Amino acid sequence: MRKTTERRVLTRLTACAAAVLLAGTAACSADGDTRADATARPATPTAACTYTWSGVQQRDVLTGIAEEQAFGEDGGRLTRPLKRVHSPSTGATTETGPEAEAKDVLLSLAAHLEDTGTEAPFDRAAFVRAGRPAPALDGNTTETSGAGTLVAYAFVRQVTGDYRRACPGGKPSTGSATSWTTEGSGVLDCKEPSSTFDEGEPSQEAALRSCPPGSPAARS
Repeated sequence: MRKTTERRVLTRLTACAAAVLLAGTAACSADGDTRADATARPATPTAACTYTWSGVQQRDVLTGIAEEQAFGEDGGRLTRPLKRVHSPSTGATTETGPEAEAKDVLLSLAAHLEDTGTEAPFDRAAFVRAGRPAPALDGNTTETSGAGTLVAYAFVRQVTGDYRRACPGGKPSTGSATSWTTEGSGVLDCKEPSSTFDEGEPSQEAALRSCPPGSPAARS
């Protein structure tokens, strides 16, 4: 009895579970990574510089979670507020060589994701905005039509990677960058067996944090 919702520029729809009704569009989450040493097209405005990316990874990271809420056969609306457990960040660091502008680095990382086809369309302007605030955790409008002990949670699709920048006539730079492409939310039932969760996915962490000790979802 699990549903997830991802907010994208273009929304994908996938049926994940029954009996939990989410307002909005539903989409299942999936972890991914990219091949090492792939070269993205140059970032702008320093168009003469080229970036080579390695170790680029994408994974869904839990950002907020609510306390469990029990419902009878008639179901109802989840009203417990989400509490923040992680604040994602957007930025870049230079570890060796001349300082690289964070926006240029993030522009190149965005181009790398698009060129390699490892991510569905996303908000590029937001992706490259260094220091952007973490997504808000309000606006939960989830309902259930049946009995269960439910936990609501929120997550982002986090992207991290290492770069090497080369500019004509200059010394190379190396460093790392991080941002996120999508924001999502989900609901799980504490009666679900823990074996239904993929290792490291937000729903697994949410179950371990909020479901009653000894419940099927919280068993390791």
